[in-house]
Amino acid sequence: MFAQIVSAVDNFLWGWPLIILLFGTHIFMTFRTGFIQKDIFRAIRLSVTRDEDSEGDVSQFGALTTALSSTIGTGNIIGVGTAIAMGGPGSVLWMWLTGLFGIATKYAETLIAVKFRVRSENGSMIGGAMYALDRGLHAKWAGIVFALLAAVCAFGIGCMVQANAVVTNITGNFHVPALAVAIVLSLIVALVILGGIRSITSVSEKLVPFMALFYVAGSLIILVMNRDVLGQAVLTILSSAVSPRAVGGGFVGSTIATACRYGFARGLFSNESGMGSAPLVASAAQTRNPKRQAMVAMTGTFWDTVVICLMTGLVLVSCILKYPEIDAAALNGAELTSRAFSMIPYVGLPILVVGLITFAFSTILGWYYYGERCAVYLFGEKVILLYKILWVIGVFVGAMVELNLIWNIADLLNGLMAVPNIAAVLLLSGLVARETKKYSGTHINDRDETQIPTLNNSKSGVLW
Repeated sequence: MFAQIVSAVDNFLWGWPLIILLFGTHIFMTFRTGFIQKDIFRAIRLSVTRDEDSEGDVSQFGALTTALSSTIGTGNIIGVGTAIAMGGPGSVLWMWLTGLFGIATKYAETLIAVKFRVRSENGSMIGGAMYALDRGLHAKWAGIVFALLAAVCAFGIGCMVQANAVVTNITGNFHVPALAVAIVLSLIVALVILGGIRSITSVSEKLVPFMALFYVAGSLIILVMNRDVLGQAVLTILSSAVSPRAVGGGFVGSTIATACRYGFARGLFSNESGMGSAPLVASAAQTRNPKRQAMVAMTGTFWDTVVICLMTGLVLVSCILKYPEIDAAALNGAELTSRAFSMIPYVGLPILVVGLITFAFSTILGWYYYGERCAVYLFGEKVILLYKILWVIGVFVGAMVELNLIWNIADLLNGLMAVPNIAAVLLLSGLVARETKKYSGTHINDRDETQIPTLNNSKSGVLW
C-alpha cells in the first residue's frame, strides 16, 4: 500500500505540476535574462578557459564536468526511451525544448548560488540553493528543507539506483557475479570520494568527455547506418509532436498532451534545470564573477538535452522505423531502448552497455558531492566522514537489491527539491537580471568585488 501511494504521488508530481512549475520558469527566465541562450557558444569557450587567479577550489571545467557527471546518466538513454514509449515520437521534440529553454534556468540558479556562496574556515568554497535561500532571501527554513531533501534523495537517485544499473548491465552482458561487481564498484567509489572535491573533479574531467564523445560518436555511426530513414524520423518527430493522430510505423497513437507530458517530464528530469543540483558544485569553481560560472554551468543543459537526448531520440525513432519487428507500443522505456540498439550489428549493444555503465558510475560521483554539501550545511563538516561511509554502503546495497520503492521515493524527493530552488530563482530574478546586465560584453572579465563571508564556525551546521 505504501509503495502504491508513493508511486501515485510521484507520478502526479512529475506530471503537470512540475511541468508547469519548471517549464514556466524556463520561459520566464529566458525573457528575464534577455535570451541568455544566444551566448551559448561564448559560454562553451569560457568552459574550457581556466580562471586560476580567481577564488575557488576547482576549475570552471572541473565544476562543469562534475555537474555533467550527474546529469548525463540513464535519463539520457532510458529516459528518452520511456518518453517515446509512453508519449510517442513527438515527445522527443518537447524533451528537446526543455533543454533549449532550461538553459536560462540553469544559468539563473547557478548565478545566485555563486553570488551567495561562503567560505569555510579551512578556505573551501560552499554554495548552493540553501545559501541563496538563507543569505539571499533570509529564509533559513527553506534552505534547511532543500538541503534535507537533497541529502536524502541523493542516496536513492544518485547512489543506489545507479549502482544497481551498473551491476545489472555488467552481469547481464558479461556474466560476472553480482557480488564481485558490487565489491569492486564500492571500492572504486570509496577511493575517488575519499579525495574530496578535487579527486571527484579530476576523475570527472577525464571520464565525462570520454563517455560523452564515445556515446555521441556511436550514435552518429548508428544514424549514418539508418540514414535511409533519418529524414522520415525527423518528420515523424515533428508531425507527431503537433498532431493527435496515430503516426504508424510501430508507434502507439498519442495525444499532443501526452507527448508534451512525457517529453517535458523526462527532459526536465534528465537535465535537472531548476532542481538546484548542479549549482552545488558550480559554487566551488574558480571564477571572477557569478555570471562567468553561470554561463559555464548552462552549457551542461545544452550538452545533456539539446545534444545527447536529441541524438538518442533520433537513434530510437529511426531504429523503430527501420525495423518493423520493434513494437514500440508493447515495450517499456528500458526494453525499447535495448531492442532498438541491439538491432544495430556490432556497435549497437556495446554503445548502449558502455554508455549506461559509465553514465551511471559518473552519476554516483557527482551526486555524492551534492549530498555531502547539503549534509555539511545541515550538520557541519564533522559529518563528511560519516556521509562517505554511508555512501559506500549505499553503493554496495544498491548493487545487490531490488530498488523499485527506493527509486520512487528518491524520484519524489528529487522533484520536491525543485520547489524551494525555483522559489529562490523567481524571487531573486531581479538580481539575476542586474548581474547579467552588469557583466555583459567585455565586462564578463570584471571581478565581483563583493566580499565572500567566512563561516564563523565551519564545524557546526544549521541543525547541529
